[in-house]
Amino acid sequence: MTRTAKVVRATSETDIGISVDLDGTGAADVETGVGFFDHMLCALARHSLVDLTARVKGDTEVDDHHTVEDTGIVLGQALREAFGDKRGVRRFGSALVPLDEALVMAAVDLSGRGELYWDVPIGPAKVGSFDTELAKEFFVGLAREAGITLHLRLVTGENAHHIIEATFKAAARALREAVESDPRVDDVPSTKGSL
Repeated sequence: MTRTAKVVRATSETDIGISVDLDGTGAADVETGVGFFDHMLCALARHSLVDLTARVKGDTEVDDHHTVEDTGIVLGQALREAFGDKRGVRRFGSALVPLDEALVMAAVDLSGRGELYWDVPIGPAKVGSFDTELAKEFFVGLAREAGITLHLRLVTGENAHHIIEATFKAAARALREAVESDPRVDDVPSTKGSL
């Protein structure tokens, strides 16, 4: 069974094509037009071991909001499709990831109920030209569309770059664990029989 998906979505604000392979090696081929965001998506792929290809054209002449938010939406849709029926997965994953002074906790449940629980205060409003509030917007779209419950919490940190990068890496490590095959489970890991 291949756990791959490709989703294309075009609106008046963005034109996005994303493909994922849950059983990859963490390879990333990403072009969003937003340099720091590309860096974060590459970290997400590398640490989740999900192969990710993303081609994004957005109205960055306005700002980066639509590009980042819509990428989260489309990536979430691709992940949800790649999850399939979730038969044989671990379902839950968690990680505590440090990056210098920053420490972020992430927990994932492939629940089918897409919701983000965000407690990641970021002091500085910008990392370079990237609006730090867009990190949350990305994860809102990702969690909702992927149908995952995602908790992200800053334990400690000061540097906005470190905080956001640790958040992406923690989410990636938790996702990696949740989508891994569990050799002891043949069916869907739920008493309801579906997720």
